[in-house]
Amino acid sequence: MANAGSTTAPPSSTPNRGLDSWFELSKRGSTVGREIRGGLVTFFTMAYIIVLNPLIIGTVPDKNGNLITGQPIAADGAVGTSIAMVAVATALIAGLMTILMGVYGRFPIAIATGLGLNALVAYTIAPQMTWPQAMGLVVWEGILITILVLTGFRRAILNAVPRPLRAGISVGIGLFIAFIGLYDAGVVRQQASGAVPVELGVNGALQGWPIGIFLITLLILIVLYVRRVKGAMLIAILAGTVLAVIVEVLTKTGGMFDAAGKLVNPTGWKLNVPMLTDFHTPSFGLPLPDMFGAFTGAAGPGAVLGLLLLVFSLLLSDFFDTMGTMVAVAAEGDLLQEDGNPPRSQEILLVDSLAAIAGGVGSVSSNTSYIESAAGVGEGARTGIASIVTGLAFLFAIVLSPLVNMVPSEAAAPALFFVGFLMMSQVTEIDWTDPEVAIPGFLMIVLMPFTYSITTGMGAGFIAYVVIKLILGKAKDVHPLLYGVAAAFLLYFAQGMIAGLVH
Repeated sequence: MANAGSTTAPPSSTPNRGLDSWFELSKRGSTVGREIRGGLVTFFTMAYIIVLNPLIIGTVPDKNGNLITGQPIAADGAVGTSIAMVAVATALIAGLMTILMGVYGRFPIAIATGLGLNALVAYTIAPQMTWPQAMGLVVWEGILITILVLTGFRRAILNAVPRPLRAGISVGIGLFIAFIGLYDAGVVRQQASGAVPVELGVNGALQGWPIGIFLITLLILIVLYVRRVKGAMLIAILAGTVLAVIVEVLTKTGGMFDAAGKLVNPTGWKLNVPMLTDFHTPSFGLPLPDMFGAFTGAAGPGAVLGLLLLVFSLLLSDFFDTMGTMVAVAAEGDLLQEDGNPPRSQEILLVDSLAAIAGGVGSVSSNTSYIESAAGVGEGARTGIASIVTGLAFLFAIVLSPLVNMVPSEAAAPALFFVGFLMMSQVTEIDWTDPEVAIPGFLMIVLMPFTYSITTGMGAGFIAYVVIKLILGKAKDVHPLLYGVAAAFLLYFAQGMIAGLVH
């Protein structure tokens, strides 16, 4: 759906004819101004990756005790250097690939290092080999997924998904990013004692100025939205940032975590402390991936099978996360075509697959499409111009990181939470009286936020859909490709048991 700041009526001003023809501004009911606003909103809602990815990729040693830079983790200043270099590379790859998405895909989706994918690489793959070898596996995953795109297989699977399940994907992702917004702001947290999985704020109560900034920013956003003010999300983020800077100057709240990532201040700022820090010269030079080292060093067929399972896990997560994200973002912007696909879906999928390769080559882990792009679409973005703006913002962040870091997650998270509300409208596209689609749709909707994984929700929904059809004797109603998808997800969910048997 479109919000007040992103109506689909023809724009009042005529853009440059060449620009309009290439990006279809008029056809999609947008203007350059809306695209710029949407692109900036998308950037601010996902800029956290510049901070978060280095804390994951840049701090974990490989099997030899070396960081991604090649330095031993025990070396003086090694962790700080590693974090700085990964931050620069993260912004660089994200910027370049998002610009490519804008120019070639011409769609308002931004690309950056995939959360979940980077954790899998850092905590599961790297400890078993060297960092260059781990990034080599990421490159192989990108090559395989690119082949699937070029052969048309990836698009064919997209076409095989029934419309009600696509709606379930969109709604599930909406709840997922709403939960991300609450978690990023510290409104929802893991319960320290473990008595319950999550709790409200600190010890069940909303405490601290940062959460207050989140609530105030959300209120500003709601007021602007219901008053139909253009640029509501961007205005709210900027207003929340200004308030956060003032609060930090007056209260000296500080960050929630120390340099090592240890919780030291439960009521502090979650990621970025809203203050201006010193400018510094960007540091490049992460090592290139080792494409064959992991396989040549594998001890026997069992070890090779284990490596293939790791690549398969990366591939499946990337494959379906992007598919779900693309459909959800297009649905949010009323951009789905008659066949239920976004415009230029083949080009979008190709850029996304190349981003996986680029992430491995840049040693920052697989890059993928970001669901936070829906925030920019909610602000009015409809074309690739928004992606170009987001990409340029990532590149500027390399040299202007102190300004980017002034925006706390508590000021950007309200946009994510609010987009969850916007995407909930698609729940009416599921026939809840028909269990054949209602049960799979329900599984998708609840499992995405509850498991913190788009892939898990989609997998459970696809498997349930196929099983229910088989039980009812309606095997012919299922597209043949969905049987393969369901089988792949069964393998995905069982890979832990398979790996145990191998070892």
